[in-house]
Amino acid sequence: MRILSAASVLAIALTATSAQAQDRTTSWTGPYVGGQIGVTNIDNDRNPQVRFDTNRDGTFADTVRTGTGANAFSPGFCDGRANGVSPQGGCDNGDQALEGGAHIGYDMDFGGVVVGVVGEYDRTSLEDSVSAFSTTPANYVLTRKLRDSFGIRARVGVPVGSALLYATGGAVHGRFRNSFTSSNTANAFAVTDTRTNGWGYRLGGGAEQRLGGGLSVGILYLYSSIKDDGDNRIDVTRGTAPATNPFVLTNAAGTQFQRTDERFRSHAVKATASFRF
Repeated sequence: MRILSAASVLAIALTATSAQAQDRTTSWTGPYVGGQIGVTNIDNDRNPQVRFDTNRDGTFADTVRTGTGANAFSPGFCDGRANGVSPQGGCDNGDQALEGGAHIGYDMDFGGVVVGVVGEYDRTSLEDSVSAFSTTPANYVLTRKLRDSFGIRARVGVPVGSALLYATGGAVHGRFRNSFTSSNTANAFAVTDTRTNGWGYRLGGGAEQRLGGGLSVGILYLYSSIKDDGDNRIDVTRGTAPATNPFVLTNAAGTQFQRTDERFRSHAVKATASFRF
C-alpha cells in the first residue's frame, strides 16, 4: 500500500539520521505534549455485504423476494460507494481523509529501553461505505463516517543516538455518523441510529527524533479496529410504491436492513511533534 511505503521510507530516513549520533546525552524520561497530523485510509479488504429482516423479527437473515419469488438483490453487493445503479458501474472503495489532533504522554528511560504511555485525540471525516444492488435496477448505499476518536496507548522503544524507535498499542474509542442514500425514489427510507460509537484497539510503531530545546518530531503508523456498538439499521417502508413492492410483501410495515461488518478498520500515517518538559 502507498501509505505503508511512505511510512517505511520515512522510518528508514529517521533511523539513518539518528545512527549518526555517537553518544546519547539526553534522557527520554518525563512528560510531553504535542500534536499529530496525517492521512488515514479505510481497510477495504473485508468484503462487507447487506443483510435483511423482511418479517421484522429482529433477525437479519432473510431474503428480499419479488412477487415471483426471485431474489430482489441477486445482483449482489460491493465494498464501497456505488458509482451507478448496477454492479457493472463499480464502487469507489478508496476512501482517504486527513486526520489530526493532540496528544499527551509520559516516558521512563531505563537506559537501553524506553517505556511510556500516551493519550490522544484525533479528528477526521473518514468514510466507510457498502452498497447493495436490486434488480429494479437500483443502488442502496450505507455509509458510516468516523468523526473523532480518543485513544490511550502504551509504547516500548529503543533509543538510538538522539532518536527513539518504538512499538505501540492500546485502546481507542470512536464516534460515528451514519447515513444512507439510494437511487430508489419510490420507497421511503429512514436511518434508525444516525450517531453511534464503540471501542476497539490500535497497533503500530514509529520513530521520534530529538531536535533540542525539548522539541522532537517523528513519524507514526497506526492500524485501528473499532467495533461499532450502535444499532444502526435502515427502515424501508412502502412510500409511493405499490403493495406488490418486495420490501412490503412479507410484512406490510416494511423491511429493515443493515451492514454485515461491525468493525471500522483503518490505516494511518501521521507526522508528530512534541515538546518535552
